[in-house]
Amino acid sequence: MESNPNIKTWTPTTIVMVLLIIAGTVIAVYRMVMGLGASTNLNDGYPWGFWLGLDVLGGVAMAAGGFIIACAVYLFNWKKYRPIVRPAILTAFLGYLMAVVALFLDIGHPFRLPHPAFMWQYHSVMWVVAMHVIFYTTTLALEFSPMLFERLGWEKARQAVGKVMVGAVIFGVMLSTLHQSSLGAVFLISPSKMSPLWWDTKLPFHFLVSAVAMGLSMVSFETMLSGKFLQHKVDKEIFYGLARGSLIVLSFYLLLKVYQLFAVASPGMAFDGSVEGNMYLLEMLIGVVVPIGILSVKKMRTNINTIFSVNIMVIVGVILNRLNVCLFSMESYNAWRGFSYSPSWKEFLVSLGVISLGVFLYKMSAKHLPLFSH
Repeated sequence: MESNPNIKTWTPTTIVMVLLIIAGTVIAVYRMVMGLGASTNLNDGYPWGFWLGLDVLGGVAMAAGGFIIACAVYLFNWKKYRPIVRPAILTAFLGYLMAVVALFLDIGHPFRLPHPAFMWQYHSVMWVVAMHVIFYTTTLALEFSPMLFERLGWEKARQAVGKVMVGAVIFGVMLSTLHQSSLGAVFLISPSKMSPLWWDTKLPFHFLVSAVAMGLSMVSFETMLSGKFLQHKVDKEIFYGLARGSLIVLSFYLLLKVYQLFAVASPGMAFDGSVEGNMYLLEMLIGVVVPIGILSVKKMRTNINTIFSVNIMVIVGVILNRLNVCLFSMESYNAWRGFSYSPSWKEFLVSLGVISLGVFLYKMSAKHLPLFSH
């Protein structure tokens, strides 16, 4: 198989991404040598900062589209979505690889990252999260492998993977469902620190539902971009179907959030002018209320440009949710204790480098692998 000649390797955008990858790598090396204290603004009040909220929690939520589309195609046999199953799996695979890179840089002793695989602490939610990352990243690698085998001409290996693909997808759906929710379960340990606007015993379920919404929007978003820049044309009905799915999931998520607002917190907390209240309103407005209002109108739900804008809003809204849970939900508690936090420029640069790496690898996969041939 030949590389796709319609995709140029070096464009101005690609050059910028490579420069960001290089800059991020330099800062990552600096972090490894000098430690977290020299490269971040983390402290005892905020031991988990921007990297964890954006690259780990946000990156894993972005990857949810992989198990959703794989489930639709391989388990429910919804042939309509077959053209986007490989890009969705690749996006999920890259999302998890980015999360692993961020975890490696974010934990205090990065070379102990493999320890959970050998030192089982099955009473720990953190151990459960670690094992889910290991198992699901491996499963995504298996689901991604047919593209690589086709490129190399290894037909027997591709056929062997094809025989176990349905089982791998079932296993992956189970793992991803558990993993998305277990990330929310990590924060159940801090009811006294987090604002009731986010803390709830149902927080794991909130994480799962919001990840499904983001996964649908992310698949639609990256498919639109690949169609424009990577010569990949997709039937518009696929985007309409994903938009309908987003509307259903977001409506259910809104019901969950409203119930929490009245049953756990109080409506006044959202409008008291505090940092937590303002961030909550911003998250809900951008990522939930406005998208539902737009998608509820059929004419808007079948307009590609409108769907593209809604996809961006949902993605930004869920990322805001992860940052709120990780950082802003504890603002009052940490301010009372005398702690404050704002990401350093090094944290921003590393995150830009990690995101650029994911986009660059996606482009190279589109050029050199049969990503769109399915």
